[in-house]
Amino acid sequence: MLDNSIFEEPIYGWDFEKKNKFYLNEIKKLTFHHSKNCQQYKNILQTLYYKKLNFKTINNFPFIPVKLFKYLNLMSIDKNNLFKTMRSSGTTNNQPSTIFLDKINAANQTKVLTKIVTSFIGSKRLPMLVIDAKSTISSRKNFSARGAAIIGFSLFGKDITYALNDDLSINYQAIADFHKKYKNSKILIFGFTYILYKNFLKQLSSKSQYSFHKESIVIHGGGWKKMHEASITNLKFKRLVKKNIGINNVHNYYGLIEQTGSIFFECEHGFLHCSIYSDIMVRSNTIEAAKDSGKGIVQLLSPLATSYPGHNILTEDIATIIGIDDCKCGRKGKYFTIDGRLKNAEIRGCSDTR
Repeated sequence: MLDNSIFEEPIYGWDFEKKNKFYLNEIKKLTFHHSKNCQQYKNILQTLYYKKLNFKTINNFPFIPVKLFKYLNLMSIDKNNLFKTMRSSGTTNNQPSTIFLDKINAANQTKVLTKIVTSFIGSKRLPMLVIDAKSTISSRKNFSARGAAIIGFSLFGKDITYALNDDLSINYQAIADFHKKYKNSKILIFGFTYILYKNFLKQLSSKSQYSFHKESIVIHGGGWKKMHEASITNLKFKRLVKKNIGINNVHNYYGLIEQTGSIFFECEHGFLHCSIYSDIMVRSNTIEAAKDSGKGIVQLLSPLATSYPGHNILTEDIATIIGIDDCKCGRKGKYFTIDGRLKNAEIRGCSDTR
């Protein structure tokens, strides 16, 4: 459905007008595609929108609440074509979201993730330290969000070493061996923010410190609700990384399992960026018309969601859209910050940890 020529386009090269024209066409096509191939999605549209769909502007295109993926098996493919099932990291009192992928959808997500990440860190595979347990990726067929992220980001690493034991306690021997081997090399460190903070950085600060090569890169995402509760801001987190492991190049990312691949990467100026494969709008607490600037509830769009109706979803996150096409980093597209979650929203998604 998605023209493969888009994968040859510059990842952050479209201005607002060009991108808006593309999304008007693609999101409209996907809405009809999923309505035709997913009866539950069709029923949702008829219930929520009373059969009066407005396709005049993308701000009025029908969206669905992200929470529906917790309770409904929404897929637009035949079960025989199911390639991978992905689940968010649900807690005891929280039903995980479930996403169904065919081979095409999964392959496109991988293509986009690769283009986004390599545009920041380069195409050379780096020695990689994963701040998690190897057991997190034990199921290749039934992925948790954490497992899927680890597998996805492992594409950019080599000699992958897991820094934690199965109970998420720190494996000092593994870290010491990795540090001894690569202390003079550029490396990649990946982990979910709260795990990286609680199970790695805090432990190193009290027991031992390792200084890695100054050009090394840390990529992390999720867990900011728990970080806020611990009074750790993004800036404090970066300072802690610098203090304990000597790395300045730290990139946060924002993403949901409901739109895996279409992640929003943090630039050098501390803003999250939309690529040409994803877009963001915000709505008020009364779910008024979506806006391209200001603060509100996050609505996400992606042309990649072809095997399930995740192309236009309303999340439970709050964001501020800072600007469009004019970030000092030079990347075109909208750029924004994530400011928290809706009050009384369930803890959900790939950031929730044990």
